[in-house]
Amino acid sequence: MSEKVNILPLGPYIGAQVTGVTLSRGLTDNQFEQIYHALIRHQVLFLRDQPITPAQQRTLAQRFGDLHIHPVYPHAQGVEEIIVLDTHNDNPPDNDNWHTDVTFIETPPAGAILAAKQLPEFGGDTLWTSGIAAFEALSEPFKRLLSGLKAEHDFRKSFPEYKHLDSEEEHQRWREAVVKNPPLLHPVIRTHPVSGKQALFVNEGFTTRIVDLSQKESDALLSFLFAHITKPEFQVRWRWQENDIAIWDNRVTQHYANADYLPARRIMHRATILGDKPFWRG
Repeated sequence: MSEKVNILPLGPYIGAQVTGVTLSRGLTDNQFEQIYHALIRHQVLFLRDQPITPAQQRTLAQRFGDLHIHPVYPHAQGVEEIIVLDTHNDNPPDNDNWHTDVTFIETPPAGAILAAKQLPEFGGDTLWTSGIAAFEALSEPFKRLLSGLKAEHDFRKSFPEYKHLDSEEEHQRWREAVVKNPPLLHPVIRTHPVSGKQALFVNEGFTTRIVDLSQKESDALLSFLFAHITKPEFQVRWRWQENDIAIWDNRVTQHYANADYLPARRIMHRATILGDKPFWRG
């Protein structure tokens, strides 16, 4: 049996579609290596028609590393590493902004695997953008300006208290998450630990300010960077079909889940792969 994995690039900077594998059967070491290297190169990979159980999704994600257990989101029954994103009129989405997952911890996720379980008839696309392409498009003087700067990331920016008051139990879970996840600093430019490429590492979901700058300077610089990184030429957009899988490198990308499908329902399962402490090497 051939172990050749087919990789079809979807754009010059980001995104590729993978064919020739059946994830429910598991990946051989050779297949996994091909997918891993494609992920480093293309930053987000897509696979069609891959029905997998939460346990199988966990097993696949564990090939990439240890998994994160989210402090707020519910998880699949019996599989706490798989969070359930079940959005509808009574539970509207909170990820319809550009963000990099879980940058509010010391070691933000290296990657994630998202499985489409139930989809609206239309709408609900997800977009990814490349922090590498966005960084490389900046002028050399501007790159030097950003070199060595650090920015604050805060859990509460994407998870404000007012959204977690439905029950005392939920409010208590939120309070505990705030205590466990105080604001912290990451470099504005991050060096990828495998490829060595530089990427912008600020995101509208969690980044609140650039330290060592005045508030006005920080606001102006972040406003520019948030707009710059989401230019269409740095993006890929995926139109989901049921049982699609997306695997992305969370270290150098941001994504946006389009909330244009309400009142229809959309259910996604996500595994989040733990990463390492972001660093900048000029």
